[in-house]
Amino acid sequence: MTVLAVIPARYGSTRFPGKPLAPIAGRPMIERVWRLASAADGVDRTVVATDDERIADAVRGFGGEAVMTPETCRNGTERALAALDALNSDADIVVNVQGDAPLIPPWVIGAVATTLKSDPALQMATPAVRMTAETEQRFRETKAAGAVGGTTVVFARNMDALYFSKSVLPFQRHPEAGTPVFQHIGLYGYRTDALRRIVALEPSPLERAESLEQLRALENGIPIRVVEVDYRGRSAWSVDSRDDAKVVEAIIEREGELVG
Repeated sequence: MTVLAVIPARYGSTRFPGKPLAPIAGRPMIERVWRLASAADGVDRTVVATDDERIADAVRGFGGEAVMTPETCRNGTERALAALDALNSDADIVVNVQGDAPLIPPWVIGAVATTLKSDPALQMATPAVRMTAETEQRFRETKAAGAVGGTTVVFARNMDALYFSKSVLPFQRHPEAGTPVFQHIGLYGYRTDALRRIVALEPSPLERAESLEQLRALENGIPIRVVEVDYRGRSAWSVDSRDDAKVVEAIIEREGELVG
């Protein structure tokens, strides 16, 4: 059973043009993500899926593999499937790793890959991390201030997702119960037939309401296995702006590199 890690990378970001090539502590961001995905247990091949030759050239320059995909891809999921087809790959599993996540630990990527490998019945998997009380409080404060970033997930006893939301779930009517809050990490693993089915479906009502593409799967009866992971004391941060890139550099300086 083979696993293909795909890193969608688009040059034309409205807020941060050329974001994948932004230098972070001496390396382009896309190189950092490629190194992290390549170091993950269970991943057999890692490719960068792009629509821009500048990104493709940069990837090949540091020894990575790039595949050209259409500009018409509307999101990373469509680009992941386009990469699979462009490569004529026979991979059983595709792991979609966001190209703006230069601090995603390899063991988080590996946990999704190995979970799907270990159970052929699973169609899709995604990671989540249990929030500490301090993190949850900060998260709630940023949401109350109007922030839309950050997603929570609730799941059944068998770890299949029940719902994802930009709101904080569950609503804590009885905080003394100590019900944990789990933050969803935007990384997805798909059985290839499930990936094809999801891309072929129209955007669903809840997906449009929350602007969360994974709800399309749930609304169409495709179960998503939630994999609880631990960041092992490492900080998480995604890059949406040049200021974010500076934050990531500071984290790397403080905590060190995840891979060599």
